[in-house]
Amino acid sequence: MTKPRRRTSQPPNNLQMTDIAKLAGVSESTVSRALKNSPLIAASTRERIQRLAEEAGYAVNPVASSLRSRQTGVITVAVPLVHEREPHLADPFMMTMLAHLADALSDRGYNMLLSKVAAHQDGWVRRLQQPGRSDGVILIGQSFEHGSINEAARAGIPLTAWGTRLPAQKYPVVGTDNRLGGQIGTEHLIRHGRRRIAFLGDERLPEVGHRHEGYRHALRAAGLKAHPELHVRTQFSSGDAYASVRALIDSGADFDGVMAASDVIAISAIRALSESGRRVPQDVSVVGFDDILLAEHMHPALTTVRQELAQGAIKLVDTVIAAIRGENPESITLAPSLIVRASA
Repeated sequence: MTKPRRRTSQPPNNLQMTDIAKLAGVSESTVSRALKNSPLIAASTRERIQRLAEEAGYAVNPVASSLRSRQTGVITVAVPLVHEREPHLADPFMMTMLAHLADALSDRGYNMLLSKVAAHQDGWVRRLQQPGRSDGVILIGQSFEHGSINEAARAGIPLTAWGTRLPAQKYPVVGTDNRLGGQIGTEHLIRHGRRRIAFLGDERLPEVGHRHEGYRHALRAAGLKAHPELHVRTQFSSGDAYASVRALIDSGADFDGVMAASDVIAISAIRALSESGRRVPQDVSVVGFDDILLAEHMHPALTTVRQELAQGAIKLVDTVIAAIRGENPESITLAPSLIVRASA
């Protein structure tokens, strides 16, 4: 009968990872990953290796481990806000995505290093992944920085971005089908009898540009015109969106529907409309984009195009991990869905 192993009270000071690998009958790299709870190793194998290491009294030296593997166990999550006049991270969409990313990274044994990019600087993406800083980069949005992101991808930086597919793109993106999202939101307004529909958002941004294309496609298909005076180029901040919609109202523009590029913009539009004496949805119907938590709790509850952020965060993390492993992950497009509430 085999006697159970017992942990010695004073384990050998010179016990190495190679010793654990020999005990387990696996490679050193497998031991290293198992002790870091890497999902690349089967759960049963991880548990067996961890048990053997504990019984032998082996503890990982994090400094030596990092030097050996040249990996930090950290992923940088960066938010490029070059497009914003007053770049802040308080946007509800951004906070929701960051929370989902933190969960997904933790589940896969990584820590998150958050970085805000408020102004363009040459080489900024590459600097996010300097040796000893992080193993890869996730970008929330592309802003006006597609060229910089492409340059980093060509330099071999393992990265991915939440965004939309663009011409000559060298990096994988995970994101919503923004054209379809803009289209289904606008089609909903048209079905409810709206004929002069304003679009609120900065179409120069890749995702918003595609939402604007979907909006225009829906209007053309219905035989309606996209009136230039009803295209309001507003930022994502509530203050800028509110001021932009007030200016539209004060100009005397005739409109009975709003397709907004985000829920924050839509909520700001409803506030401006209400203060000007226009009822939502009786006088003007409003559709947002994102489906943030506040959307269903405001009055009237916001009809919006939902982005699957929890699923998107998981896909972003899996994509950057694949890039870190030297693979060439494909871009992923998630389907939007229309959430009908009281505003349209």
